[in-house]
Amino acid sequence: MRAKMQLYSGKEDVCFMEKIRIGIVGYGNIGRGVEQAVARNEDMELRAVFTRRAPESVSVKTEGVEVRRFDDMLSMKDEIDVMVLCGGSATDLPVIGPEVAANFNTIDSFDTHAKIPEYFANVDKAAKEGGNVSIISVGWDPGMFSLNRLYAEAILAQGSTYTFWGKGVSQGHSDAIRRIDGVKNAIQYTVPVEEAVNNVRSGSEPKLTTRDKHLRECYVVAEDGADRAAIEQAIKTMPNYFDEYDTTVTFVTEEELKANHSRMPHGGFVIRSGETGCEGNKHVIEYSLKLDSNPEFTASVLVCYARAAYRLSKAGENGAKSVFDVAPGMLSQKTAEELRAQML
Repeated sequence: MRAKMQLYSGKEDVCFMEKIRIGIVGYGNIGRGVEQAVARNEDMELRAVFTRRAPESVSVKTEGVEVRRFDDMLSMKDEIDVMVLCGGSATDLPVIGPEVAANFNTIDSFDTHAKIPEYFANVDKAAKEGGNVSIISVGWDPGMFSLNRLYAEAILAQGSTYTFWGKGVSQGHSDAIRRIDGVKNAIQYTVPVEEAVNNVRSGSEPKLTTRDKHLRECYVVAEDGADRAAIEQAIKTMPNYFDEYDTTVTFVTEEELKANHSRMPHGGFVIRSGETGCEGNKHVIEYSLKLDSNPEFTASVLVCYARAAYRLSKAGENGAKSVFDVAPGMLSQKTAEELRAQML
């Protein structure tokens, strides 16, 4: 039975008896998570997976779904509504983000915060030229944490906002380490400094540097004969990733990494403390996540924003968007009437 889908046009709800056709670009941890998330959303179907690997070497779980080469993407331009880009932010998404946005509606999880404005501009240009919608930097941070920072700061106009990540595996930072010459595999944990978290929760609005708030723990498998000192130096001085943090690098074997660091938990907190009124009444707003699987949760956020991208495209929108530009109702399978009755 084909799912009933709602399009939020801003004026009225239009019903379609079709499923949103999803394509996945890249079949790593997030790509596999997207596949599983699509299976849990009855208004969607997975149509194809695109990879730079040999297609015959990639085995997907969804029956009947083709695995195709990245270069074959345009052959399915009329068969896919939204492409979910599952590449890394260090070197992959800056290239394929604009490239795919020129031909498809896209969702991605670009997470190099310092480079988001530049990335947005590049994707926006390509998406507008192609008449497509591309929602960038979707996930839990950037993404859900970004929204909660905005909400909290809008409500408490005078105050301070703090974001803590972890303890957990950062996929973006781990990917960045794996790109270093001589690195065979790696996992990076982001660890909040407990004293800093407690000071923030007290409402005292402490002044904290980047280094005050987090530690970074790296577990690295080096290639045989690799210069470990050079690898450690490259990690600790990497701009936008490690240079502003106290970072430890521990070299382990492939077996140790698999045995002790194969899971991908994560989470964190967004905390806003501030004052209201003439008497300076204090308030603390906190949003937190505790995730068993960072990639599966990130994939679930990507998939609900794919629904929004499809709806925006059908409503005639184009260009790049961020989570700030998408109305919450567009993420849900429920109709506007159902949302008002059940959740408002």
